[in-house]
Amino acid sequence: MRLTTIAAVLTLAITATPRSAQAQEPYAWRDALVFHTFSIAAIDPRTGEVGVAVTTRVPCVGNGVPWVRKGVGAVATQASTRTEYGTELLDALARGDAPEAALKRALAADSGFQSRQVAVISIDGRSAQHTGTGPNAWAGHRAGKNYVTQGNILVGPEVIEAVAKSFEASEGTPYHLADRLITALNAGFVLGGDKRHGLRTSAAVVVADARPGMSRRSDGQTANINVCENADPLGELRRIYDAVSQTLGYRTLEQFSGGDVYQLKVMLNALGFYKRGETVPARGGDVNVFTAETVAAVDAFRTSEKMGTPAVGGSPAGLVDDETVTRLWAALERAGKASAVRQQLLDGTMIRR
Repeated sequence: MRLTTIAAVLTLAITATPRSAQAQEPYAWRDALVFHTFSIAAIDPRTGEVGVAVTTRVPCVGNGVPWVRKGVGAVATQASTRTEYGTELLDALARGDAPEAALKRALAADSGFQSRQVAVISIDGRSAQHTGTGPNAWAGHRAGKNYVTQGNILVGPEVIEAVAKSFEASEGTPYHLADRLITALNAGFVLGGDKRHGLRTSAAVVVADARPGMSRRSDGQTANINVCENADPLGELRRIYDAVSQTLGYRTLEQFSGGDVYQLKVMLNALGFYKRGETVPARGGDVNVFTAETVAAVDAFRTSEKMGTPAVGGSPAGLVDDETVTRLWAALERAGKASAVRQQLLDGTMIRR
């Protein structure tokens, strides 16, 4: 892994060796489209997913920074943003070019390269990055196993260090790539993020998956969320992701139907409250339906936890609120089954938990 920031350079600065971190001098940018931001582009070699997550002060960051192509790789282009880098670099990767060679060639043809910040990663994990002398305040980048992260106008290098550490810590865990990317961005935000604190505006995540049946789109995208303007863009990004993926806990369940019902059944099954001795199928039948059997299983679990039920405390039958979800996971942890359940959910659905 390497942490790189750019001092004044006269040649194209493509990451090949580590550099020491230092602040940048202001630069008269020539382009109007400017994303002061931090981002992470990554792959998951187990699933073949490729993705980018990004947050910035500028509205609608998802319109310009993140670029992904299933089975090929991902690009994040920011600072004084040249969006053409997205398709140019992905086309080069698709032809079989190495990321470093592709980026070097693209920068050589760009008279404004010193005002750019670009990262590219291929489906096999090779990567290249460039931070020009133009991005001011603190700007830099870092590469590690299966990811690249970068930022400009940040409070300091600790931001992308936090992003990197978070992503590394999630390697091999049963979470979808989009989930891991959002979590990593939030780790950077906690340490300060954009130097213009309090002026947070937008965030986005884009992920593509080449595996058959994982997306209904021809481009393989499984996540494409662009929070264009919000006082808490990362919080909103997480909320939308959980709602779209129907992550258990995104709503209070009261005998509704949906993907979160399947998750609930898997968890109750693992704890012996639902279809003991059987395996809950991932698809088909009434798997997403809150059946009477599901209601009974929920109430039995809540009774075991001394929580309210229709018989005790007058709670609605089959109520699954935040506390219920928290206690379900806690019970699974105590039983040593949480990791296996998360893996079952990951393999059987597009849900992260």
